[in-house]
Amino acid sequence: MPTEFNIVDKYFTRPIQNADLSVGDDAALIQISAGHQLAISADMSVAGTHFLEDCPAYFVGWKSLAVNISDMAAMGATPKWATLAIALPNIDEAWLAEFSRGFFACADEHGVSLIGGDTTRGPLNISVQIMGEVPIGKALRRDSAKANDEIWVSGTLGEAALGLAQLQNKLPENTLTATEKQTCIDALQAPQPRVTLGLALKEIAHSAIDISDGILADLGHILERSNLGANLYWEQIPHVNIINEIDVKTLQSLCLAGGDDYELCFTASTSQHDTILAIGKKLNLKLSVIGETTQETNLNLYDINHQPIKLKTSGYDHFS
Repeated sequence: MPTEFNIVDKYFTRPIQNADLSVGDDAALIQISAGHQLAISADMSVAGTHFLEDCPAYFVGWKSLAVNISDMAAMGATPKWATLAIALPNIDEAWLAEFSRGFFACADEHGVSLIGGDTTRGPLNISVQIMGEVPIGKALRRDSAKANDEIWVSGTLGEAALGLAQLQNKLPENTLTATEKQTCIDALQAPQPRVTLGLALKEIAHSAIDISDGILADLGHILERSNLGANLYWEQIPHVNIINEIDVKTLQSLCLAGGDDYELCFTASTSQHDTILAIGKKLNLKLSVIGETTQETNLNLYDINHQPIKLKTSGYDHFS
């Protein structure tokens, strides 16, 4: 039976990159670039809560790091280092091989080095801490939105939520075609952090956040921290389109409050509109204006006839 140290050596130890001392000592040693601040975030992934029990291990590994890298993207930071703490109910070497393959595939794509962590026995629980660099005073924040900013989102909202609903058998039969099913499940299991977009927005956007709990909830954090409100327009929100009809209220709930999108929501002056469109074209990434911020502190959502839309929930809450 492999020991804890065998597991670390076999599956999570690689040559040192971007660090002076890494996995295998009591602590890692890193040195950040001159003129930069260290950006730090952490997320937990719990079996049955953040991923389904039968989710392929490769995607558990990918997503456990990707959701953390997405936090760096939202700050306009360059992700560089991560630590991994993982509790395992038992030692399944096939699972560990696939998990580490997915984790390092995501790490390699974004230039992140695994520099430490811990392993223990327990219910499957994965905790990742991500660290990155951002020039001093240039980080994108939640508290810096301005009244009358345009509100933007990247990509398409609702695919991951539809993917989860499909896997949980919560959609009517044949709601999604085979191609739509795969697209939505891929969005759920292998989110793509928008790092290059975050870096491009550092001198342009006033505020930013990544969409993990749904656009209404996450935009709400920007508005709360910036003491503002907003008007949003359903027809402008880049929601998932599916061939077969689905109840509009269900679609709105999935797209606006389903979560797991890991796109960026950001605000910027109207004077930056064309510049932002040019960034989207350069990155081959759809960027859409979905509304504007207001001095009044209400978050209003309107349909195509400018009638208010009311949803039962505004986003995912771990304790609701």
